[in-house]
Amino acid sequence: MTGPRTGPVRVLIAEDQALLRDSFRVLLDSTPGFAVVGEAGTGRDAVRLALAHRPDVVLMDIRMPDMTGIDATEQICRHTGDIRVLILTTFDLDEYVYGALRAGASGFLLKDTTAAGLVDALRVVAAGDALLAPAVTRRVIAAFGAQPRPSRAFHRRLTGVTGREREILTLVARGLSNTDIAAHLTLSLATVKSHVGRLLTKLNARDRAQLVVVAYETGLVTATPDTP
Repeated sequence: MTGPRTGPVRVLIAEDQALLRDSFRVLLDSTPGFAVVGEAGTGRDAVRLALAHRPDVVLMDIRMPDMTGIDATEQICRHTGDIRVLILTTFDLDEYVYGALRAGASGFLLKDTTAAGLVDALRVVAAGDALLAPAVTRRVIAAFGAQPRPSRAFHRRLTGVTGREREILTLVARGLSNTDIAAHLTLSLATVKSHVGRLLTKLNARDRAQLVVVAYETGLVTATPDTP
């Protein structure tokens, strides 16, 4: 997690529809604690502006011209270690949630969300947390089920992860919050946060969303019809 924020959340808006871009800018410009540092209408512009302005969060449409939101996310996350990407999506139409997570996205937001929901989501991601609700996790599981089975070589990534940490990683991948995990395992919230922090370090994961990817790619958690 990052320390307390001392300045506004700096946001880059990447959306190909000018009307939506304008709406997002007006909303954020009128919300205390936010500053829009740029607007991009294509995926390539999103990458260029992200590297130039180093925003805290990129609000990224998953369907962008010139370069997809997933490809743009991958390039941004590969070249920087501190820029978070919040994906704009329509879950009923987009089939790229899993791919976006693998590319480094920290969360997902429905395009029909409320203004308050958008502001809250940006704050969550900027704080270093992942915006990955159970409904989104189920979508990730479904997408993973369509992927080739992971190689046993992936299990090497879990070397050094303790039994308790594997247990917590499994629950993270099932979509449980730290509070839910603490209650489920009868642990203190501080203990769970400590375990999650060590998992992020050991697995070289940017945030909670990446832990979900690791859990499925290593085979620690498998996609089953009755997965919550």
